[in-house]
Amino acid sequence: MISNAPEKASAWLGRPVLVTGAGGFIGSHLVERLLSVGAKVRAFVHYNSRSDWGHLEDVAPGPNLEIMAGDVCDPNRVRRAVEGCDTVFHLAALIGIPYSYGAATSYVRTNVLGTLNVLEAARACGTKLVVQTSTSETYGTARYVPIDEAHPLQGQSPYSASKIGADKIAESYFLSFGLRVATIRPFNTYGPRQSARAVIPTIAIQILTKRPAIRLGSLEPVRDFTFVRDTVEGFLAVAEAPGSVGEAINIGSGSGVTIGETAAMIKELLNSKIDIVADTERVRPENSEVLRLICNNDKARRLTGWQPRIGLRDGLAETVAHVERHLSRYKADIYNV
Repeated sequence: MISNAPEKASAWLGRPVLVTGAGGFIGSHLVERLLSVGAKVRAFVHYNSRSDWGHLEDVAPGPNLEIMAGDVCDPNRVRRAVEGCDTVFHLAALIGIPYSYGAATSYVRTNVLGTLNVLEAARACGTKLVVQTSTSETYGTARYVPIDEAHPLQGQSPYSASKIGADKIAESYFLSFGLRVATIRPFNTYGPRQSARAVIPTIAIQILTKRPAIRLGSLEPVRDFTFVRDTVEGFLAVAEAPGSVGEAINIGSGSGVTIGETAAMIKELLNSKIDIVADTERVRPENSEVLRLICNNDKARRLTGWQPRIGLRDGLAETVAHVERHLSRYKADIYNV
């Protein structure tokens, strides 16, 4: 079971594992968790000439952590990253929805072609399992709630369309070639290290930097916020469960809250009376806005034993505290897309 740490440690002790997108928000937390249970982790980060490893700068180095720079769009570099690893957690992706409206080609190249490169490398190298990272955005606005894995996929933004493409490529490699692939579909993950692109950090930043008002887009959309440590436990649970192979599995809290209600909770945590104002720059095109995302996590519970453990208020308190401690890292006067 996911709650049993000794069993988890024995499952991962000494296992060679690749995490793509390891310098990102969820990826860095996943690397930390894998190291804590004894895995030998190769962390694939996006190459830059500054040797900047993203959020892995906050992760303690050690003999079980190898950091490798590259680009998932380069098949040769991806092949080198995959070699020798029995499990691949594929998280590398472009994720900002507003940016996808003006950079759709980049999203298709990174999210679809990058996933293809990972799958081809895993197939060639005899990798035992690929965990493909999806997103609840692939469902679009809910036709019914809570959303289970049978819900239709709807490409309401170039980002979501690219992730649907990536998921389907992964599915095809399972069906066509027998590559062991499990697709994890996290709902709205939040927590320490999340960028100001996301709504929870951007609310906290605007309050903490004493902006005249909190500038947000639509307040009515409903989201299923899941704390990052719960999401990471979901990754390990999906990888450990034999029944997850060939399946897409939702990871979410099962509870919905509006953006407006979320902002009110953060204001309460920070004892703030600041007003919230609509900013048209932050509003998605009408037909692209996803109005309701609430997770049905029955499949995850049944196949893996996973369940969320951290409530929204506790998770928000930890997230806001992290933002406050690292406030200088954020550009509060810039709308992050």
